[in-house]
Amino acid sequence: MALVVAVALAGCGTTTYFAGRTLPPSGIANRVLISVQNPSALTKGALAIVDAYYDIRFSYNYKTGSFSISGYGAAQPTTIQNMPEEQVGAVYGSGDGSLAMINYANETSRGNTGGLNGLSSSVFVTRNQNYTFAASQQSGIMTVVDNSTSGGSYPLSLPGVYRVSVNPGGSVALAFVQNSNYIYYPMKLTAAQTIVSSGGPTTWPQAAVDCQPHNAPIWCLFQARDSSNNPLSFDRPVKAVFSADGGTAYVLNCGPECGGSNASVSLLPVSPMIFLIGQRSGELPAAGSITTISTPGGATNALVDSSTLYVVGQEQMPDGYWGGHLTAVNLQNNALVPSTGTVPNPVSISDGEPGASSRMIMADDNTLWIGMSKCINGERYNNPGVYTSGYGCLTMVNTTNNTVTMLEPYIGDDTGIAAITSLHKIYAVEGGQVYIYSTVDGTSINNEYVTVTGTAYDVAYMDALTDGDNTVY
Repeated sequence: MALVVAVALAGCGTTTYFAGRTLPPSGIANRVLISVQNPSALTKGALAIVDAYYDIRFSYNYKTGSFSISGYGAAQPTTIQNMPEEQVGAVYGSGDGSLAMINYANETSRGNTGGLNGLSSSVFVTRNQNYTFAASQQSGIMTVVDNSTSGGSYPLSLPGVYRVSVNPGGSVALAFVQNSNYIYYPMKLTAAQTIVSSGGPTTWPQAAVDCQPHNAPIWCLFQARDSSNNPLSFDRPVKAVFSADGGTAYVLNCGPECGGSNASVSLLPVSPMIFLIGQRSGELPAAGSITTISTPGGATNALVDSSTLYVVGQEQMPDGYWGGHLTAVNLQNNALVPSTGTVPNPVSISDGEPGASSRMIMADDNTLWIGMSKCINGERYNNPGVYTSGYGCLTMVNTTNNTVTMLEPYIGDDTGIAAITSLHKIYAVEGGQVYIYSTVDGTSINNEYVTVTGTAYDVAYMDALTDGDNTVY
């Protein structure tokens, strides 16, 4: 129906379809963006568009054979940061280290973001597109690309940095170092602070591990410390997700998966770490006093849904293999959600590689979808007699009745999920190809006309109502 309305409006000379958004050149009102690496090593990747209402890659009237983002050509487009409210997307190419900004309204590439330092193991853009934060583990650099009034790119040295997390409001960025128990955050200096800190490292602010430029700092990277200058210690932290009000960072402590002791979630106030000038307030809690919630199923990824934090991780089983688990935390009392019926907490889901990132997204019909990689290395694959439901990489959880559906058979690593809200379906990338599933019962929907030539990496619902319709990596 949405497509029919859009076409009718276009015929009457109207160029918007909902929320004031411009009707795109394709005329499709329910677009899914698919990042594809073409089969030839000599060619670049592409961004294909398919119609998620009809599940076709051509126009509904057959006049146009296919749709794509014009002007895009990067190598191995691995991830799509979806920002439908802003009508843009950010596509990272892991083959060449590019970060391309995509104009959803025009269905064109706006070009690559400059100033990144080598390949990025993690990269995010703030929704207002004023700042880009990237971790280059290869270079040992956390890069801040500042597109605000001052402009410029600032390579902040942090050996081992491999993840960054940015809050939805675009005011806090956290950096994580592999095999470390500490976290770091960048902050922009005032003009007065720049002058005071211009004498080199000995004049930099307390707890600053690097400032750029060295003798006239504009940005500094700080280790998270309390008011007594004691470093805050965690348990192999790997990322953070943020509360709905933006006031709290839920730091995920990877624990045993990453060589640590205990998997958990630590609650950290973000106001002392705001990077915007003049907005920082308060102090970080005293070392040893941070509220921490144990998550027995591991903690490498998480998603906030209302008053519940869904935490995904891997738990080492008695036979030595790792098994995927989902733990639900009640954020109203900061405690594990009590088990109901026969569903335990944590609950068994698809296995994955210990310490590796997964994919999570909420969809229609109160369903939570979780995608894993390297699931054939886990507990389920190695014990088929015990886990008769199989060992696929995609799990559907109904958060209303706490039922868990393992989607089988195994067809490859899951590298992307998009929730096609109001249409009761999701698009998923498994084994380099695109599949469609019903959010009503998890059954497979015919994907014959959305498959791609080449290797698919990620998917995004370009016409989602909110930025919340975004894969959590």
